[in-house]
Amino acid sequence: MAKESKMNREGFLKGAIVSIVTLIGAALGLPALPYLAGPALQKSGDQEWIRLGPTSKVELGQPTLFKFKVKTQSGWIVDEQELSAYVLSNDGREFVALSNVCTHLGCRVRWIDDEKTFFCPCHNAVFDKDGKVAAGPPPRPLDKFEIKVQDNTLYIKGG
Repeated sequence: MAKESKMNREGFLKGAIVSIVTLIGAALGLPALPYLAGPALQKSGDQEWIRLGPTSKVELGQPTLFKFKVKTQSGWIVDEQELSAYVLSNDGREFVALSNVCTHLGCRVRWIDDEKTFFCPCHNAVFDKDGKVAAGPPPRPLDKFEIKVQDNTLYIKGG
């Protein structure tokens, strides 16, 4: 009978030690979980409106280049990029925002005023004023941004 009570005491002590270690681990580990997993669980697909500038900067019938910064976060990595977009308006009320990135290989296009076209120097791609492919290898027109005007200020959706 003495042996039986010794086994119970030994089992009890082992169980108590395991329980105490488990409680200490939980007390230290549980608060750390949201800290470690938080950035990975954040939605990265959310896009926000990015302020470009005043509508008065856009010359009628002339694409105007606006530069803006975009921050993206993937897990713990935060990346900030400076991007550009051309904004065009023929009447001062309706605006179109075009990416300045060529759809062929991602080079930057620039507006050539004398020829009234966008030109990509990488492979001599040419886009018309509306961003449609006029010549060269690009598979599709320049990308368009969703744009809105609020209090005479231009905003595009991005991120």
